[in-house]
Amino acid sequence: MSAPQKAELSAPKTTQLHALHRELGARMAPFAGYDMPIQYPLGILKEHLHTRNAAGLFDVSHMGQVEVRPKSGNMRDAAQALEALISIDLIGLAPGRQHYAVFTNEAGGILDDLMISHASDGGGVGPHFDSYDVFLLQAQGRRRWSIGKQRDLSLQPGVPLKILSNFEAEQSFVLEPGDMLYLPPRYAHDGVAVGDDCMTCSIGLRSPAAAPLGADLLARIAEAHADALQDEPAKAAVHYRDPTQEALATPAAMPSALQAFAREAVLAALRDGEVIDRALGESMTEPKPTVWFDAGEPPGQWSAVMLDRRTRMLYDARHLYINGESFRAGGRDATLMRKLADQRALGPRELAGASEDALALLGDWCEAGWLHAG
Repeated sequence: MSAPQKAELSAPKTTQLHALHRELGARMAPFAGYDMPIQYPLGILKEHLHTRNAAGLFDVSHMGQVEVRPKSGNMRDAAQALEALISIDLIGLAPGRQHYAVFTNEAGGILDDLMISHASDGGGVGPHFDSYDVFLLQAQGRRRWSIGKQRDLSLQPGVPLKILSNFEAEQSFVLEPGDMLYLPPRYAHDGVAVGDDCMTCSIGLRSPAAAPLGADLLARIAEAHADALQDEPAKAAVHYRDPTQEALATPAAMPSALQAFAREAVLAALRDGEVIDRALGESMTEPKPTVWFDAGEPPGQWSAVMLDRRTRMLYDARHLYINGESFRAGGRDATLMRKLADQRALGPRELAGASEDALALLGDWCEAGWLHAG
């Protein structure tokens, strides 16, 4: 019997270590379009202690590339400037080598991660494409990028990297130190160093994919409904009933009426557009697992405030979203908070018109480290 026709969601991609993750019993989940491990049987605490006391392996084979250059023309200047922001020895990075690094804040906390490569004259990876938005920032030296909307995505066989077999360039650019080239997903590109001491930073940005985004929203909607049930009176609950059901010779068969009841229960939850909007806002502002905030204190007097660089803040017509949380907002306070989200700062003039409730909320955010008072 043939299976019913239905729209298929693309399965998550797998990394080179996928089989090893499965063999070690990892709990897998979609992340950035890939099936990635999120926890092992030992548990998070023991994993943390093992990494601190011994070593840990981080699978980065799902990530992408960027480049940078100094105005002085001296690659060492760019390397020294970048070493103030990242966690590796750039000056000691040999040509033909690439290292994984992280951007840090003033306190040494992680803001984001990236890959940095160092190439000699004529060096490069080869023509390839990424499945996400990529920003190629030239740190030092020069690199010629040939790019094109590649339709033939066939790869060279027997090569450890995904190198295109029939790359056709449509445009070419030479990046100088400080220049940046943006490429959308699946846009083929080939970078070749022009001269020695070519150092490029590749910064990837993944837009939401339908399947993992939908899964995340469903989980948040389910959690919101579970919380609502805690406050809902027991008599308000609607229970499944089948008073006309006759005795059956096949008691293990799932009743079609129960299936219809369950489908309607799920669809009823999804018909609440505001719940979906709120789940989306919380999802889009959820900090990465590696991001944490340093606790602070609200000021004695409000003169100016600025969002922490790690804080994500969005809004819609009815809500404010900040670092995975949502708040119902309206009126003058909502206008003020939207201005904070857009400009990431408020001055004394704006704060003078804030209500007590708005100032109390800003104070809570200061204590959480999401906001800093000037």
